[in-house]
Amino acid sequence: MSEEKFKRESSETLASIQFEGYEVLEKVVKSSGNSGRVYLPTSWIGTRVKIVRLTPKLTEGSDN
Repeated sequence: MSEEKFKRESSETLASIQFEGYEVLEKVVKSSGNSGRVYLPTSWIGTRVKIVRLTPKLTEGSDN
C-alpha cells in the first residue's frame, strides 16, 4: 500500500473513536527532549497499543 494513504491528518474537531481492547490507562504526556513520553507497564512490552489524544492542542501551530 502507498504510504500516502497513512499520512497523519491534523484535526481539531472532536471525533468519536471506538475500538476493542483489554485494558485502558489514562496518562499525561511528559516532555522528553524534542518529543513526549508516556510510561506504560512493563507487562505491555511487545504488545500493540493505540494512543488517543483526549484534549485539543493548546495553540495552533505548536507541537502540544
